[in-house]
Amino acid sequence: MGSLSGRVAVVTGASRGIGKGIALALAEQGATVYVTGRTVTPGSYPLPGTVGETAAECDRRGGKGVAVQVDHGRDEQVAALFDRVRSEQGRLDILVNNAFSLPEDLTDPEPFWVKPLSNWEMIDVGVRSNFVAAWHAAKIMAPRRSGLIVAVSGYTGVSYTYGVIFGTAKSAADRMARDMAVELKPHQVASISIWQGLTWTERAERNLAAIPGLKEQASTRPENGCSPEYPGRVIVALANDPDVMKRTGGTFITAELAQDYGITDIDGRVIPSLRATRGEPIWSPV
Repeated sequence: MGSLSGRVAVVTGASRGIGKGIALALAEQGATVYVTGRTVTPGSYPLPGTVGETAAECDRRGGKGVAVQVDHGRDEQVAALFDRVRSEQGRLDILVNNAFSLPEDLTDPEPFWVKPLSNWEMIDVGVRSNFVAAWHAAKIMAPRRSGLIVAVSGYTGVSYTYGVIFGTAKSAADRMARDMAVELKPHQVASISIWQGLTWTERAERNLAAIPGLKEQASTRPENGCSPEYPGRVIVALANDPDVMKRTGGTFITAELAQDYGITDIDGRVIPSLRATRGEPIWSPV
């Protein structure tokens, strides 16, 4: 039995990328993982991955994957997801807010007034979506006086990365996690934001291969990259930490949490913290 056997998680935006990696890491420890995302048909999106494929891999890893098609910009779909979790499981132990609407021109060097206003979708699915999912999750967690809500953020919370809206969204996610922690703390539910650096997702691999100069940027140097499962390993450790409430409200660099918990990447590498070159978190535990 894994360390998360019997526990239930929701990982948003897990068709591929970081969300998929986190879902697999949780499932490997025996969790039942509700995998959400918009892609259900292979080949219908430019990058590989579907919620069904992630859920099936969760099963193979030893947990249970439950694929749920959810557009996190649609409140009624999010509500239906959490109603299903409550009905089928009667509990929710972990919510990972990872869903984020990344525009195709994210890494293009043009200034914000040249890029389309539609890029504001990073706020809609990336900030507002975090709040809506946490709103529903808290209604299940707080009465049980137990739970962990994790926001996936990054150094861009304090360090310019790609553009105005991207940085605004990630800094907002950090602050939201902190203020949620203030209100959740009396109910023994932890809320934490974690900072990822370069993660070897399908999108990152494509962009690094195709965009000249990207490998030389501070935020995307290949030697600092980690696997998508690496943050999931850290979230497993947080979920198993009996003193996790001492961390609630804080923003943490994933690599530093990994060092605290003695965690390496799936290939045994120790991922470096980029605190010295990319900045340090603003929010400490409450």
